[in-house]
Amino acid sequence: MGPWRPLQRWRACGKPQRTEIYVRWSLYAMVLVQPLVVVGTVNGPAGLAVSRPVAVASLALSLAGSVLAFVLFRRGLDHYLGRRERPTGWILAAVLLMVGGVSGLLLIDPTVRGGGSLSNAPTISSLLVLWFAPVSVALRSRRTAALVAAGALLLTVPAMAAAGLPAGSVLGLLLGAAISLTVVAATCRCSAWLAGVVWELDEAREKQSQLAVAEERLRFSRDLHDVLGRNLTTIALKSELAVQLARRGRPEAADQMTEVQRIAQESQREVREVVRGYRTADLRAEVAGARSVLRAAGVVCAVDLGPDPAALTPVAHSVLGWVVREATTNVLRHSEASHCSIRLRAEDGRAVLEVENDGVPTGLTDGREDGREDSRGDGAHPGTGLTGLGERLAAHGGALTLPATAPGSFRITAVLPLAAPAPALEVAAR
Repeated sequence: MGPWRPLQRWRACGKPQRTEIYVRWSLYAMVLVQPLVVVGTVNGPAGLAVSRPVAVASLALSLAGSVLAFVLFRRGLDHYLGRRERPTGWILAAVLLMVGGVSGLLLIDPTVRGGGSLSNAPTISSLLVLWFAPVSVALRSRRTAALVAAGALLLTVPAMAAAGLPAGSVLGLLLGAAISLTVVAATCRCSAWLAGVVWELDEAREKQSQLAVAEERLRFSRDLHDVLGRNLTTIALKSELAVQLARRGRPEAADQMTEVQRIAQESQREVREVVRGYRTADLRAEVAGARSVLRAAGVVCAVDLGPDPAALTPVAHSVLGWVVREATTNVLRHSEASHCSIRLRAEDGRAVLEVENDGVPTGLTDGREDGREDSRGDGAHPGTGLTGLGERLAAHGGALTLPATAPGSFRITAVLPLAAPAPALEVAAR
């Protein structure tokens, strides 16, 4: 099971985590390739004249730079994403290693001191480019990154002059390195920027969900205030008046208390209507709304309501509508689905509603065969959304199950009698 653990972790990650993993290992791959590039430059056709000491020094510097770049990429990307402070010490170490290493290679190259051309120019260029890549990510400011790159290149000029390179070679080497630095730095920063944008979009989506919940709570509190505020004030005043009249032995106290009773019953009725309005859901309206919302979120929604959904009672329409509403909320908030299906069929005098979607991390679907798992839960404790749906269906003679599906998928199955009656408590409340 060990070899499959990375694959399981990958499936358990959401899109932001997967994007960041992809970006990180793309940058790490650049570090791992660096020694291979240096080996190619010192042994390839362009490096036939490279001396053994220069080749050994180049490989040693490449390995040291790879280790440093790996650490700097890791810390630098965390800084770019706003998770830690800027790794100034590691940046300084990378710049010093780059300048010192390149200067040393220039000074020990015998071909330059003998008046020949620079034999290890490809090696020096690759070291300059690959060493600056993590620095460009660790420095969030583009201006600062450009100044550091320009300063590092200028610090190598004294070594070039001391090695006896012609002015034209110095200028060509600096110009080629500057162009390469710009391209590689832009590529690395764009990768880091992509990871940051995906995290920002995920955070914005979560904030949007929280705002929607807060707005619904505000609307509910406002409706309750509008319904109860005036009546409660009237009840308080009339109760106080009734107390004063009763103390004086006035018969009008009974009339005032009768009025208080009438207002209290009226308030109870109005509150019941408000709550019923929030509890009532129509299956057709909920399915239409779910399809519209899912399509707006980029989720392909397939709907099959069977041959005759009108055969359901109003109570069944309301209960199954709540199932669709809760399932749609789970799809949007707790998955990264690309497809969703809503199916309704009649079976043995019962209505069977199935809502299935993909894009669910595998870690969130473990253990659902026994009904413990909710897409809002953490794998060990059920969430409140599906638990409430199960209680609502049970009150009407139905049941909610979470059957096993393929990895990455999630299915809710609601079973309800076609002639589902209202529960006794609800009938009595009415």
